[in-house]
Amino acid sequence: MNSIHRSSLVLICQLFAVSAGMAIAAPVQGSEGQATANQQKNGKSDRELTQDIRKAVMADKSLSIEAHNIKIVSRNGVVTLRGKVKSQDEKKTIVDKAIQAAGPGNVTDELMVSSQ
Repeated sequence: MNSIHRSSLVLICQLFAVSAGMAIAAPVQGSEGQATANQQKNGKSDRELTQDIRKAVMADKSLSIEAHNIKIVSRNGVVTLRGKVKSQDEKKTIVDKAIQAAGPGNVTDELMVSSQ
């Protein structure tokens, strides 16, 4: 009888571990179908596009820490920018850098100006 309980407990633990792993591995969809960092494509062109924009943002020392920490997600050549920035000028600067790298019509701006 004791071995039956032990076997059941092992089976339950294994099922829990598998289901937890699947939940962690499942891509997370943002609200309203927004692209999230988990959905960043690993293709060379999308990865390089994200890196190019990140380098341009980080190289601009006039931008705030918040602006340096925005999320940049590239999927099939389309870039989504998400996060908070300190001003409308910062927002425009970042969007312009993304457009320069990805091209007009390939940037989704979801940046928000934080109210202080």
